[in-house]
Amino acid sequence: MKNISSYLDPNLIFFIDAATREEALASMIDHLDRAGRLKNRHTFYQAILDREQIVSTAIGMGVAIPHAKLPGYEEFFITVGVLSKGVHWQSIDGSLVRLIFLICGPDTKQTEYLQILSSLTICLKEEELRKKILTLNSSHDIIELFSTF
Repeated sequence: MKNISSYLDPNLIFFIDAATREEALASMIDHLDRAGRLKNRHTFYQAILDREQIVSTAIGMGVAIPHAKLPGYEEFFITVGVLSKGVHWQSIDGSLVRLIFLICGPDTKQTEYLQILSSLTICLKEEELRKKILTLNSSHDIIELFSTF
């Protein structure tokens, strides 16, 4: 299993000022689209929204992990959104979300997807890691932090 940092790209870590879950997701997807990482912005955005309709991807602790697995993608990548203030996200513990880890990848690699989700969740259970991310203002520093886990 690869380290979570290997799925991160400094160009895909964003510091966002959003008031709602929808604003935060739209901002991240706009960034992804501008970075040339999406095959089809609309299809991707709809897949993310559809997934949120099934059940909220807010896992508690101020973290949400929205995700989409779609045809046409070769590899997984994780986009990170660090929010300036918490937003309501129907979190299982009622907490406001400040950290978003949006996972995108192929619909044919379910095992790798589950490994990424498991590793990411284990890392994010570390309160010290979550607090540290919120103090950083550099995408490179966030990747470096994940490389130590």
